Amino acid sequence: MARKIGFYGALAFIIYGLFIYWYLFYFANTSLPFEYEGSKADPATFLNARELELSEEYSKVRNMLFFLSTPFEWIFYLFILLFGLSKAFKRWAEQSSKFKIIQTAIYLVWLSFFAFVATFPLSYISFSISKSYNISTQTFTSWMKDELIDFWVNYGTMFLIVSVLYWLMKKSSKRWWLYAWLLSVPFTLFMMFIQPVVIDPLYNDFYPLKDKQLETKILELASEANIPAKHVFEVNMAEKTNALNAYVTGVGSNSRIVLWDTTLNRLTDDQILFIMAHEMAHYVEKHIYFGIAGYLLLSLVGLYITYRLMHYIINRWGAAFKIPAVEDIRSLPLFFIIISMLLFISSPLSNLVSRYEEKRADHYAIHMTNDLKAAIDTFQELTRAGLSQVNPPLLVKIFRYGHPTMLERISMVEEYEIQKRNE
Repeated sequence: MARKIGFYGALAFIIYGLFIYWYLFYFANTSLPFEYEGSKADPATFLNARELELSEEYSKVRNMLFFLSTPFEWIFYLFILLFGLSKAFKRWAEQSSKFKIIQTAIYLVWLSFFAFVATFPLSYISFSISKSYNISTQTFTSWMKDELIDFWVNYGTMFLIVSVLYWLMKKSSKRWWLYAWLLSVPFTLFMMFIQPVVIDPLYNDFYPLKDKQLETKILELASEANIPAKHVFEVNMAEKTNALNAYVTGVGSNSRIVLWDTTLNRLTDDQILFIMAHEMAHYVEKHIYFGIAGYLLLSLVGLYITYRLMHYIINRWGAAFKIPAVEDIRSLPLFFIIISMLLFISSPLSNLVSRYEEKRADHYAIHMTNDLKAAIDTFQELTRAGLSQVNPPLLVKIFRYGHPTMLERISMVEEYEIQKRNE
C-alpha cells in the first residue's frame, strides 16, 4: 500500500508539473485585447523591446516555480511518512530526552531540517533567477542569512503551535480543532502586533523617513483622511532588491506605514503620495481588520476539515503512513499536508477578496490625490521595476494575484479620466 501511494503521488506531481509547464509556456495567452492596444495600459507604450521580452520570460519562470513549490512540499511530507522518517524522528527524540516538551522540540528540529534541505534547491533557483533578471541585488551571504532567520523564526513559532496543538489533541480527541482555533485568535492578534517591532527588524533596518518635506506631505494627506499617523517609516531594501513596495503592517498602536527606499529612489513625490493614499485607504476602510476576521473564519473551517480528514486518513491508511493515532506526533507531516492543501485551494477566494480591497484602495487614492498622471506613471513604473506581466494568464491571476492586474489598474484610471473629461 505504501509503495502504491508513493507511486501515484509522484506520478500525479509529474503530470501536474507537465500540465503547468504546457499551460504557462504554450497555452496561456498574455497578449492584450485589441481594444487596449496603444493605450497607457499597453506595455509596448512604456517598456522597450528588451524589457517586454524579459518581463514575459521572468514571469513565466516565476509562475512555474510558484505552482511547483507548494505541491512539492506535499510530496516531501508524503514521503517523510511513507519512508518512516517521521517515526524515526520521534524515536530519536525519545532517545534524547524523557521530557515531552524537549522531545517535541527535537522532533521539530529534525523535520524542519529535512524540509529546509529538500526545499533549498527551489529556493536557490528562485533567488538565482531574480538575480539574473536584476530584480534581486542581494549577495548569496545576505540571502542565506535571511533563509536562516526564516528557519529559526518559523521553527520557534511552529514549536509553540505544535506543542499546544498536540497537547489539545491528547486532552480532547473530538474538540481539539475548536480549542486550537479559540487559542489561535489571541495568538494571531499578538503576532500581528509584534510583527513590525520584533520580527521585521530581524531582516532589515527600519527608521523614520529621512525626507522630512515628503514626510510632511504624507502626514498632511493622513490628516485629511483622519489617520492619527505621526511617522512614516522607510526600510533599506536597495541592497536586496530593485523592486518597489510600500505597505501598512501591524495592528493597534504598532500599526505603521512603510516605504521601501527603492520606492523613494525611483518615484517622484507625487507618485509616492498616490501610493501613500492607496495604503491609507486600507486603514480608512479597515481592510486589516476585515482581513483578520476573514483569516480567523477560514482557519475555523480549515481546522474542522483537517480534524475530519486526519481521522479518516489515519483510520484507513494509518498503517501505510506509520501513524498509530491522530494525537501521535508522527501525524504532524499529514497535518502540514492537509493545511497546505486547504490554503492552496482557498487562495483563489482570499485573492479575490484582496483584489476587491486593492481596487477600492486604488479608487480611494485617485479621488484623494486627484492626480491621474501620477497614478498611471506609478503603475507603469511598478510594472517595469518588477518585470510584471500586464495581462497575466487566468490561472496565475486566480492563484497568485492579490492585486488587480496592471491592465485592470491602468485602464481603470483611463476610464476615470474619460469620465472626468465628459463631465
